Amino acid sequence: MKEKQIVLLGSTGSIGAQTLSVAKAHNIKVVALSVHSNTALLEELRRQYNVEPDNTCVSSENPDKLCELAAIKDCTVVNAIVGSAGLKPTLAAIEAGNPVALANKEALVAGGEIVMALANVNNVPVIPVDSEHSAIMQCLSGTTNKIHKIILTASGGAFYGYTKEQLKTVTKEQALQHPNWSMGAKITVDSATMMNKGLELIEAMHLFNTDESQIEVVIHPQSIIHSAVEFTDGTVIAQLSVPDMRLPIQYALTYPERLPSPAKRLSFAELGKLSFAAPDYDTFPLLRLAREAARLGGNAPCALNAANEAVVSLFLNSDDKIAFHEIPQTVEEIYNKIEKTENISLDIIEKTENEAVARL
Repeated sequence: MKEKQIVLLGSTGSIGAQTLSVAKAHNIKVVALSVHSNTALLEELRRQYNVEPDNTCVSSENPDKLCELAAIKDCTVVNAIVGSAGLKPTLAAIEAGNPVALANKEALVAGGEIVMALANVNNVPVIPVDSEHSAIMQCLSGTTNKIHKIILTASGGAFYGYTKEQLKTVTKEQALQHPNWSMGAKITVDSATMMNKGLELIEAMHLFNTDESQIEVVIHPQSIIHSAVEFTDGTVIAQLSVPDMRLPIQYALTYPERLPSPAKRLSFAELGKLSFAAPDYDTFPLLRLAREAARLGGNAPCALNAANEAVVSLFLNSDDKIAFHEIPQTVEEIYNKIEKTENISLDIIEKTENEAVARL
């Protein structure tokens, strides 16, 4: 494999830490690092990976620096930033001709039309890091056959099988306990509300140029089948592995090659049964709302994402201002109040996000 270099944006979260472990295992040079605010850890990582001081960024102090790092030539940019703050660095990387290993789904939810149009013009690959979208990409590898349907799997999150009444008594601590994956707080809460799957649905539309109606969400609590693709002849190809984010991260960094991984091997004999179910759109209405926003297009997905970011931040950072079961209703109320437009631009995205915060 040709020696690779990476810029890692968001180096202290779960994806960032696992990216560094993959880079170390395969001698991939880390050229630049960013953190949100943890300066002590940034300095420790900078020394450990021999990164130049000028190639580091504390984004809470200097967000514009993220774009500068993303534009460092001849690097793959791993975007592990949380939230729509990842959009501008994604565009900066593409403009510089750098492949993007994208773990920041909000960039495509808020500005997918802009991102993918620029990537197509510049002939720059956007390689998904999310396990589901990595799975879809792997299912499509080497084929030009037309997609009939994408089957997007979901674990169901921390509260799969709960009723609306049961959700009224759950705690923040419970919401932050995902059954299969070790993830950051925001994405774990999004998984518990099923918003994460709604965002992934919109992300998949942009990555694979499909319509919302071509994406079926299926609950699969074991998280072994990470997603599948059904082709026009009825054949379904799925990607299976143990739930370990190092696998899709490594695939994104070494694509198109496959290299040895420290992840546990999948044993079919030990698996037992795999189960599947349709989503409960009534108990988890944000998935329904995501489909509605996807059908509307324009700034509607951005409005939904911005409303969700604001509400989840309030849930995580306050003790009693909002309960878990109030998140979906509050997100929908804010989303409905935001002015919708068929057009999308960076200015419209900024205006939409500001409006969401103002209406909280």
